[in-house]
Amino acid sequence: MKKVVVTGSAGFIGGYIVEELLNQGYEVVGVDNYSKYGPIKKSYDDNPNYRLVVGDVQDVELMTELLSDADHFIAGAALIGGISYFHTYAYDLIAQNERIIASSVDAAIAAHKHGRLEKVTYMSSSMVFESTDRWPSKEGDERLVPPPLSSYGFQKLAVEYFARAAWDQYKLPYTILRPFNCVGIGESRALGDVEIDSGNVKLAMSHVVPDLVQKVLKGQDPLHILGEGDQVRHYTYGGDLARGIVLSLDHPAARNEDFNVSTAEGHTVKELAEVIWRKIKGPDVPLRLTSDPGFEHDVQKRVPDVTKAKEVLGFEATTKLEDMLDEVIPWIENAVKDGTI
Repeated sequence: MKKVVVTGSAGFIGGYIVEELLNQGYEVVGVDNYSKYGPIKKSYDDNPNYRLVVGDVQDVELMTELLSDADHFIAGAALIGGISYFHTYAYDLIAQNERIIASSVDAAIAAHKHGRLEKVTYMSSSMVFESTDRWPSKEGDERLVPPPLSSYGFQKLAVEYFARAAWDQYKLPYTILRPFNCVGIGESRALGDVEIDSGNVKLAMSHVVPDLVQKVLKGQDPLHILGEGDQVRHYTYGGDLARGIVLSLDHPAARNEDFNVSTAEGHTVKELAEVIWRKIKGPDVPLRLTSDPGFEHDVQKRVPDVTKAKEVLGFEATTKLEDMLDEVIPWIENAVKDGTI
């Protein structure tokens, strides 16, 4: 049984990754300091093949110890949030995330040299393509187009440079994965989220899907969206992302490679709002939209090329938006009633 250390294991995507690893028969050590959501319970907490270490990824000694007898390291810990988060915490997102990735790689280099660590899997982001002028964005474009304008996107690009630099100097193998717009359950209100007005509803802006669902559930009409609603996103189910991430761990063709991990299907925010509205309100209630001012770093088009992941890894994200929402809407409805979101 191979052992995998996952940092950020209590996070949104982290929860899907840990669950998929356990289902695939891995032993998992999760590391999280609960800085985003506070202490939370996961369905797999009592799984005999799972151990949670409540600690700071910036503790190099702790991380080196945990990685010394691990086969894989999924470096997922980071400050992350939705579009307003990029602006509220512009400095923290680059400064803190640089400390996190540097500490993670320092520990991984030591564990690879003196232990049995095979590879680091780095969680990058579609935001490395923030300034792209070509769609769909394919692997390699991030080095050809202007760098991201947001501190978050720039730092995620830096993560990829950490990965390649650690290989160049220390021969620490890597795989870089770029998730696109994860949708799923388990995303709560972050401790540091700042409430903003969106029409008659106050929201801690996280990501567009849970925020639109909340607004509809709370009776907002007309429904407020950011900007004109023509922004294109590829909403990808968390379970699909986790499947692709775990698939890459022991795949020989993933070594020292980078992959976009995403559904091939894109939607505008207007189209997303329509699907959510119909799911909750039914076919007969007319949808009325109104626009709130957009944010500076709200990228208008984020379209991945998923050919490489399909051809090299045999991975495809197959869950449809409608099916994701059938899972997400009831979960958010319960969270709204409980006051946890």
